[in-house]
Amino acid sequence: MARMQTIRIALITVSDRVSAGAREDLSGPLAASLLAEFGAVSGPIVVPDGVESVSEMITNAIYSGAEVVFTTGGTGITSRDLTPEATEPLIKQRLWGIEHLMRDNPRVPTAAISRGVAGVAEFGGNRAFVMNAPGSQGGVKDAIAAVGPLLAHIVEQMADGDHE
Repeated sequence: MARMQTIRIALITVSDRVSAGAREDLSGPLAASLLAEFGAVSGPIVVPDGVESVSEMITNAIYSGAEVVFTTGGTGITSRDLTPEATEPLIKQRLWGIEHLMRDNPRVPTAAISRGVAGVAEFGGNRAFVMNAPGSQGGVKDAIAAVGPLLAHIVEQMADGDHE
């Protein structure tokens, strides 16, 4: 049976500079706007870079009932880009194909160095699809264009739904 409820999406912006007020969050509001087509978005909540801050916010979002947790930022290779390290231990089922979609973008050669992970995490009896997108506006647009149309199917499958 097809899912009739609105998908609950938690949005997290990961950035030392945005969390310190030194830079405006441009990718989070853009992601919220684009993700609204696919569900009810809460956030963006801004956290500083780092394993603990990101891990705690993802876990809190899942405990709070988010079915999708979308992060933006912290997927590059600077010493503070630790969003994948925060996310990976939480993932029970990796979705390698989605990760591949994020990196295989011939229009944007730098997409190949993005390290974002995607998969299903479970806490407190709740399951959620977690995805790390780059912090750039272009990276957010490309990530949501690729994964947005899949979200309803992903959420249905996490609930052990049948294929349509």
